[in-house]
Amino acid sequence: MTPFPDPGRATAVPARGSEVLNVALVVPLQGPAGIFGPSCETCATLAAEEVNAAGGVLGRELNLVPVDGGAPPAVVAAELDALVSAGAVDAVTGWHISAVREAVAPRIRGRVPYAYTALYEGGEQRPGLFLTGETPDLQLGPSLSWFAEAAGVRRWTIVGDDYVWPRRSAQVATEHLRRIGGTVCDEMYVPLGTEDFSRVLLRVEASGCDAVLMLLIGNDAVEFNRAFCAVGLDREILRFSSLIEENVLLASGPENTRGLLTSAGYFEDLATASGLDFAAAHAHRFGPDAPVLNSLGESCYEGVRLLTELMRRAGSPEVPAMTAVAEGLAYESPRGTVEVHGRHLRQQVFLAVADGVAWDVVQQL
Repeated sequence: MTPFPDPGRATAVPARGSEVLNVALVVPLQGPAGIFGPSCETCATLAAEEVNAAGGVLGRELNLVPVDGGAPPAVVAAELDALVSAGAVDAVTGWHISAVREAVAPRIRGRVPYAYTALYEGGEQRPGLFLTGETPDLQLGPSLSWFAEAAGVRRWTIVGDDYVWPRRSAQVATEHLRRIGGTVCDEMYVPLGTEDFSRVLLRVEASGCDAVLMLLIGNDAVEFNRAFCAVGLDREILRFSSLIEENVLLASGPENTRGLLTSAGYFEDLATASGLDFAAAHAHRFGPDAPVLNSLGESCYEGVRLLTELMRRAGSPEVPAMTAVAEGLAYESPRGTVEVHGRHLRQQVFLAVADGVAWDVVQQL
């Protein structure tokens, strides 16, 4: 794999050749989501190395071309447009926020396959897009129902970053809560990169909610967790986030994770045969000081795998051929058996509660 660039530096155009299949790996190296970057990089690298050890893709070596998905969305989109237009990359994958996807997809315009790996707000149907992440129908709605049925939690306040994923997810949550007799007590959004949550917490406390739906990214979630517990709100109010993982737990600190829950399709501590094999392979390849495993990093492994499986089944890396064979494609992954429907990966989703800086998986949703 081409070495990852320093944030802010342009990606070098990769060498082209009939024996190499270049895949742009778009993961955040800066900004609030930059905390996820190292885990995404190692998991995608592991997938690429496994693919190449098994003979590559259609007789070609798979090469990952790094692109900083933490740059402003317009910058990321322009960089990928240039790479695709130059014939320098044959596909795009990676974890990045929905605001980046919303900028990238129109610029790529289905010219190359684009495996978007982040959990997201749902509804994406643009040509050439294949989606591996959790969607609200599998993740958010069932989680809210579990809170209502198992914990009697029906009164929620929503705190999110101000962009497409939190706002659309909040709409889904509000509609779902209305159906199950729940209530949104308050709803507020902050700019990406927010560090001071004092006014937000005053509104949370005044709202009378039982729980907070956190739709915050990376370091923003870290700062919120620290501030939330510093004023003692964790003694009375639960927190649930559909996008929080081990890096955020570690950065938040064990004293700031009481009453914090999440749901995802993969957890490092989920004791399944496929998950344990993946964790062992990652540890063997990257050693004891490797970035932590988590659902976001594993999603980048999933993106590489999905592209590979589609290309092999189609006998081609072209979007029309891959789209034609996508429906019903199933394979084994660290998430268990996954299957493509409507160009989305259908998968199991699990609920977990924070235990210090680890996740205790308590329920399959």
